[in-house]
Amino acid sequence: MNPTSSLAAPGTGTTPSAPTGSGTAADRGRADVSGRERLAALVQRQGVLAVLLLVVLIASFVYPTFATLDNARGVTVQASFLAVVALGMTLVIITGGIDLSVGSVFALGGVLAAWASQWGILPALLVPLVACGAIGLINGLLIARAGMAPFIVTLASLLGARGLLLALTDEGATTYLVPKGSAFAELGQGTIGGFGYPILLALALFAAGGLVLQRTSFGQTLFAVGGSSDAATLMGLPVARAKVTVYLLSGLLAGLAGAVNAARLSSGVTIIGAGMELDAIAAVVIGGTLLVGGAGSVSGTLWGVLLLAVIQNLINQIGTLNSSYQSVVSGGFLILVVVAQRYLSRSRSTV
Repeated sequence: MNPTSSLAAPGTGTTPSAPTGSGTAADRGRADVSGRERLAALVQRQGVLAVLLLVVLIASFVYPTFATLDNARGVTVQASFLAVVALGMTLVIITGGIDLSVGSVFALGGVLAAWASQWGILPALLVPLVACGAIGLINGLLIARAGMAPFIVTLASLLGARGLLLALTDEGATTYLVPKGSAFAELGQGTIGGFGYPILLALALFAAGGLVLQRTSFGQTLFAVGGSSDAATLMGLPVARAKVTVYLLSGLLAGLAGAVNAARLSSGVTIIGAGMELDAIAAVVIGGTLLVGGAGSVSGTLWGVLLLAVIQNLINQIGTLNSSYQSVVSGGFLILVVVAQRYLSRSRSTV
C-alpha cells in the first residue's frame, strides 16, 4: 500500500489542499505592514510637495498677483541660488555629515568671480570654483581622513572663508563690479522663454544629482555610508573617498552659485550669504532628508527650497510683515518636519 494514499483526498489520488482561507490572515497582515511602510516612506519623501501645492493653491486664490508668470519667474530665480547650495548640502547630509561653511563660501565665490570677470567668463568661473572647491576638499580630508567632527571643521571653514572675503575687499570697503554686457553678466541676467539662466542651471544640476544618487554606485555608497559608516567599511565601500567627494562637491556648488549670483547682481556683494547654510539645511530637512543620514532625495530638497521661497514671497505679498517672519515660519516648518520624520521612522521600524 502506498504510504501516502491515506493522505489523499477520496477519489482524487492527490494530497488535499489546505483549507480555504488558511494563511490569509497572515498574508493580509504582511500586506498591511508593507502598505504602511510604503505609505510612510512616500509621505517622508514627497509630503513636502503636497504642502507646497496646497500653499500655492491657497495663495493663488487669496492674492491674485501671486499666480502670475512674472511672480513665478521672480520666485524661481531667487530660489535657484539656494537650490544649488542645498543640492550640495543634500549629498553631505545623506552621508550623515553637515556643512556650515556654504554661506561664507557662497559669498566668497561671488567676490572672486566679480574680481576675475575683468579677464573674461572663464576666469570668472574657474577662480571661484578652484578656491571654493579647495575649501570643500580641505573640509572633506579633515573629516574623512583625520576623523574630525564635521560641525567643528565646517564652522572653522565658515569663519575662514568669511575672513578671506573681508581681506580681499578691505573689510567690505571695496566692491568688485562685473563689466556690463560681458558674457559673464549674461550668464546671470540672460533668459530663455522668460526664465533666467540661473533657473535652468539649477534644474540641470538637480537632474544630474538625481541620476547620480539613484542610478550610480556612488549614489548607493552615499546612502550606505549615511546608514552606517562602519557597516559600509566592512562591505568594502570607499567610505573616506565618498565623504571627501561630497564635501568637495558642496564647496564647488556653493562657489558656482555665488559666481552666478555675482553675474546677476553685476557685483561681488560682501554682505550676502550670512545664514544661508541654515536655510540650506532647513530646505534639505523639510524635503525629507534625514539629518542622521542614510535617506533623502534631491527632488525633496527642490520642493523644500521652493516652499521656503513661496513663504518669503507670501510675506512680501502681505506687505504688513517683514522678512523676519520668514525665519519664524521656516523654523516652525522645520520643527514639524523633524517631528513627522521621527514618527514616520518609528512607524516604519515597528511594522
